Amino acid sequence: MSFENKTLGEFINENQHTFKYSTGELSNLINSLRLAAKVVNHEVNQAGLVDIIGAAGDTNIQGEDQQKLDVYANDIFIKTLTNRNIVCGIASEEEDDFVCINSKDKNHQNKYVILIDPLDGSSNIDVNVSVGTIFSIYRRVTPVGSPVTKEDFLQEGNKQVAAGYIIYGTSTMLVYTTGHGVNGFTLNPAIGTFYLSHPKMQYPKDGNIYSVNEGNYLEFPEGIKKYIKYCQEVTEDRPYTSRYIGSLVSDFHRNMIKGGVYLYPKSTKNPNGKLRLLYECNPIAFLAEQAGGKATDGFKRIMDIKPTELHQRVPIICGSVNMVEKVEEFMSKFPS
Repeated sequence: MSFENKTLGEFINENQHTFKYSTGELSNLINSLRLAAKVVNHEVNQAGLVDIIGAAGDTNIQGEDQQKLDVYANDIFIKTLTNRNIVCGIASEEEDDFVCINSKDKNHQNKYVILIDPLDGSSNIDVNVSVGTIFSIYRRVTPVGSPVTKEDFLQEGNKQVAAGYIIYGTSTMLVYTTGHGVNGFTLNPAIGTFYLSHPKMQYPKDGNIYSVNEGNYLEFPEGIKKYIKYCQEVTEDRPYTSRYIGSLVSDFHRNMIKGGVYLYPKSTKNPNGKLRLLYECNPIAFLAEQAGGKATDGFKRIMDIKPTELHQRVPIICGSVNMVEKVEEFMSKFPS
């Protein structure tokens, strides 16, 4: 392993001084996510051998069918974070409301809340396509020692102190930022340790990949339709390559490494967009900007949107700066 065989634990310890609030609590929180990720990774890799693929028979608050692994991953992350007593509140895409931790303990001094999409792209499990976990961390805004409220979770993305994702694929990676760049760590399954494999990850300013579900083309705004046609034009630099997996983590991860743009705009079927602001778009936007990219709803920076509800949906365009700005240029001509 290159990069001096530096482990995730060593990296966290060495860089703890760069955290704005260096008490060790945030480091412990990221370490807990690492532990839960290894458990979920093991189960994902066992999915074809045990009875854990397919639908669980329930729907979540979004009205979406829950997969068995959705439920499993949600339980693992909530239990791990709760049992280690390092957060004061958890909000999950799979839960109707946020979970308040130790609300009766007046000496409870934990300062962080976490929002999590436990298993993004889980419908792809049945066909052995990469899936992931997305997380977003904030400092609470209500008084320490009191029960958390919805106010602690409904913060703009620009208030995030950390965000990241775990991608469960041909190799398992944990990628995160605390506002000082983006670093990726690959799991060595033989010994269960994450090693620094992708230091200081950066989006190329340009790219030649566009990622969008073109099956929804007729329902897209006119600006998005025009941009897709632009991507398909035959010129000296185009056509661009269309790559769409249908797992946000996988599409984002590929585009950050190779250069590209990811689009999930509003549509006639989803007039407010489909992806969740707090569990998906804000953490992805934080990572994109820290890697030199850009994330917008087509007109406004994602991380400046004021959340009004836990499961709020928004459109998102993110990726290489020049590609995102070209999408914005098209959308500005058709603002309705």
